[in-house]
Amino acid sequence: MNMNAHRLAVSIRILIVALLAPLLGLAAAEPAMAQSEAASLASTSPTGASPLTAADLSTWLDGYMPYAIEAGDIAGAVVVVVKDGQVLLRRGYGYSDVSRRRPVDPANTLFRTGSISKAFTWISVMQQVERGKIDLDADINAYLDFTVTGLGGAPITMRHLMTHSAGFEEALGDLFSLRTDRIAPDLRSYLVKYLPRRVFAPGTVAAYSNYGTTLAGYIVQRVSGEPYEAYVERHIFQPLGMVHSSFRQPLPSRLRPLMSQGYRLGSGEPRPFEMITAVPAGAHTGSGDDMARLMIALLNDGASSRGRILQPATVRQIYGTPHSLLPAPVDRMLLGLYEENLNGHHVVGHGGDTFLFHSEMMIFPDDGIGLFMAINSSGRDGYSNIQKALLGRFADRYLPGKVPDGNVDAAAAKVHARMMRGTYESSVRYGNFFSLMKLFSQASINVHDDGTISFPAFRNLAEAPKRWREISPFLWREVGGEDFLAAKVEDGEVAMFSASKWTGTMILPVPWWRSSGWLVPGLFLALGALSLTVLAWPIVAIRRRQQAVAAAGTVRQRKALFGVRLGAVAVLLVFGAFFVTMTMMLSDPLSISSDLDWWIWALHILSLIVFPTALLLAIRCAWLNFKEGAPAGMRIWSVILAASSFIMLWIAIAFKLIWFSVVY
Repeated sequence: MNMNAHRLAVSIRILIVALLAPLLGLAAAEPAMAQSEAASLASTSPTGASPLTAADLSTWLDGYMPYAIEAGDIAGAVVVVVKDGQVLLRRGYGYSDVSRRRPVDPANTLFRTGSISKAFTWISVMQQVERGKIDLDADINAYLDFTVTGLGGAPITMRHLMTHSAGFEEALGDLFSLRTDRIAPDLRSYLVKYLPRRVFAPGTVAAYSNYGTTLAGYIVQRVSGEPYEAYVERHIFQPLGMVHSSFRQPLPSRLRPLMSQGYRLGSGEPRPFEMITAVPAGAHTGSGDDMARLMIALLNDGASSRGRILQPATVRQIYGTPHSLLPAPVDRMLLGLYEENLNGHHVVGHGGDTFLFHSEMMIFPDDGIGLFMAINSSGRDGYSNIQKALLGRFADRYLPGKVPDGNVDAAAAKVHARMMRGTYESSVRYGNFFSLMKLFSQASINVHDDGTISFPAFRNLAEAPKRWREISPFLWREVGGEDFLAAKVEDGEVAMFSASKWTGTMILPVPWWRSSGWLVPGLFLALGALSLTVLAWPIVAIRRRQQAVAAAGTVRQRKALFGVRLGAVAVLLVFGAFFVTMTMMLSDPLSISSDLDWWIWALHILSLIVFPTALLLAIRCAWLNFKEGAPAGMRIWSVILAASSFIMLWIAIAFKLIWFSVVY
């Protein structure tokens, strides 16, 4: 439910279709002191800032937004900007209901804000910290009525949850739903059912987690004694006067008439109201005006003219406590909020996505400025270009400033670039068969002749991979841009890297046994060999019957070949069923539902039988062909089929097609 997750899902689908196979390779490197060196870097400074006034902003937005939403096939949008404790501008664009030609009203039209909901959860947590009911560094089991431990039994703390570093796999099951009976009334049943595996030691890797935020919301519920939705209403919405906001699903009757329709394409039909089972992670609905009230409070030491939600010291603690896994100035997780650096300006905020609604909240605490934008459609060719362009251009127009820069010796830059070579994947891990996505979403660092590097997932507004030039050891700046990429090196190897705007997600090296560098080509070869065997089966049989020719080989060889052919059919059917199921669920998150548990169990059971049996049959056939002196062509092909069956079994085990759980 965040922008990075959406980008990742889009990238996965593109990569599956394009069948990109990354290169092999992993290099060693010496640990770098990039953080200390980054502080002394030279700077470049954009000039020509426009005055941030209501008149100038209105003219600029009215020139950009109508074109942007039309080009993106977006039905409607809202933009709100606050400055110095006041609403500077609020604008609605397009329609909240296309068929009724109902325009977006920034004061009253409601948008789903997706993962911006997490900001309310983290504010709630910090309120309980102020009251002494939560200790950020205590084991969270002190607050729970079921047990959650980190990898190897290590304690997980609230700080880990707030920085997405608890080490959880991501939980996707029943995350979105159209059914009210799927919304857990007390959160506990959802959290217990979908408790994910722990795959990283607490505090060591950032891996964005909706589950972790939901767990934090449940802790707030337990220590406060109030249901989560009621708690937020009483302790955040009411003090700030946010009368057009709610976490309740479906919406209260007084708010339903104000809700915008949600669209895949603005030119298409509206879709039903999406409900989020992980309520504290993504169920907020609110207006542009209400989000302005929140931003004003966060810019004013936790208070607005209507009331206070946090103490000034707490706000400073949120903004000033980064989780530094990578050297600055690469964006880091703060206590629940994202950190960004735009033109040298410190930015905090959060993005949010449902399947239909997409939003962004950016706060410039040192400048007294906040910006909120939301759209009600997924749009054509990826909605994110609209938001990225608006936010980046807003900063360039009104908040230019110094951007860290520097130089690394050309020879050293080329050495470091070669050290970055390897196959990588996102730190967001999926349990069950969804891990098959990782096989197709892995990618490699590309090293260019001039010492710059690129990575397919990090793209510019033109959707071309960004190029990165090293400005300090293992710290790169975007060529022609202002984003940064940094790597962490441990024991002479790249342990992780990430880039600006990928806050909360690390990119990690892939172990050889799961690397798409050899598994994707191997998979295609295996599928090709098995498919040829199946396709040739009836063709050969028909030709023999027409020509009255007996089948080649001994009786035992023919029986063994028959078994291999049956095994090939079964492998292709089961693997194909997994692939189609995964693709269907990715294209429509509402289908990632426990309604399909029976189907997933059936596929897992079939996998446990089919993949090992197919390999045993193929090995037996090859053994008989060699033992009983079959023709050379039969012997070679039987070895190819045995190797193909082995690769399919390897993939089934490595990517959890053979698995014993439907928690995903």
